[in-house]
Amino acid sequence: MKFKYFFIVAISFMFIASTNAQKFGYINSTELLVSHPDVKGADSKLQDYQKQLLNVGQNMAKEFQKHYEAYVKEANEGNLSKIQMQEKENALSQEQNKIRQYEVDMQQKLAKKREELYKPILDKIQVAINEVGKENGFTFIFDAGTGGILHAKESTNVINLVKAKLGM
Repeated sequence: MKFKYFFIVAISFMFIASTNAQKFGYINSTELLVSHPDVKGADSKLQDYQKQLLNVGQNMAKEFQKHYEAYVKEANEGNLSKIQMQEKENALSQEQNKIRQYEVDMQQKLAKKREELYKPILDKIQVAINEVGKENGFTFIFDAGTGGILHAKESTNVINLVKAKLGM
């Protein structure tokens, strides 16, 4: 009798354990992104945009160089008073600051453009990952490249329990 009872409990435990089994998967998002066909087009557009921005910056630097060389020539020839020299130096300093600011702005514009070009691709990828996760019963899909979670099966949000534990 004890053997039958133990056997029924063991079978029940195995059934419960198998129904609660979690299925995990992983993907390398970097590898997926590099191989995505839309990425090449986005990269090409981003490079073209970067070239445009760089051309503007190079033109600013060339203009600064011309102004600087003209200043040096006038100063060496003795054609400028100390006040004129100081005014020209201030103007050159302001021009140099504009170039530095443009470099900062250029980096921000590039980051914004990158986000604009990649967001639709990343959104498509996330939708596909979520669909694969749901269709194949994955509890979690991890990103092998970053270690983050890309998909998690919908479950109970425990934030309120944690807040209560913290006295919040």
